[in-house]
Amino acid sequence: MYKVCAVLLSCVLALSACTTGRDVASMNGAPLNVVRVEADKLPVPAGTDYGASDVPYQLGPLDEVTVSVAGLDELNQRQVQVDSSGRFSVPVAGTLEAAGKTPEQVATIIRDRLRRQYIRDPQVAVNLVRTVSQTVTVEGEVKKPGIYPTLGRMSLLRAIAAAEGVTEFAKLQDVVVLRRVGGKDYAALYNLRAIRRAQYEDPDIYPGDVVMVDESRGRRMFKDFLQLAPLLTAPLIVALQ
Repeated sequence: MYKVCAVLLSCVLALSACTTGRDVASMNGAPLNVVRVEADKLPVPAGTDYGASDVPYQLGPLDEVTVSVAGLDELNQRQVQVDSSGRFSVPVAGTLEAAGKTPEQVATIIRDRLRRQYIRDPQVAVNLVRTVSQTVTVEGEVKKPGIYPTLGRMSLLRAIAAAEGVTEFAKLQDVVVLRRVGGKDYAALYNLRAIRRAQYEDPDIYPGDVVMVDESRGRRMFKDFLQLAPLLTAPLIVALQ
């Protein structure tokens, strides 16, 4: 997963932050170069079909799961962590490749391996305990800013709800979503009030996205476009150069 959060927030808010290979300091105080994208939606991250109505969670490095096998004490509610290479080990079943697989798929692998060890009809369950690999960052004027797991399908309204909603100081027309797709950074400006009124759809949010609910600073990158259309009644999508 790319480390775009601190970089893009530094660009937008002109604050010092940790870098991820980009020279952030040289951008502070300088206007961002943005190009409007002829689309009404942010590009969807490649390689995964996030558009499905029921998105299965895929395990990633450093996620934690519990493995339970009925009748085996050494595998009864055993909590394990996926290592940085995407693997974890359990007794009898050995080392498993977990990254990119759903908990149900991992349970099937364990079940098949236990059968090879002459364990008859093993009942295996693998459940996610904690995720650090598929998350969204929610910043700004929300009641509980932080990093939240994206389990299944998440929308902009759901991401803000996970942060316990907006504060009394939030400008609902100034909600920015930052995303990296194919090595390119994109930003979208949304009007939360318009979404709540069903004037346009609640956009999907994907792992790695940064959601910013701000008073006005998040609009700086969009100001040239907003001079032509100050009332935001549809998403405004730009590519960050």
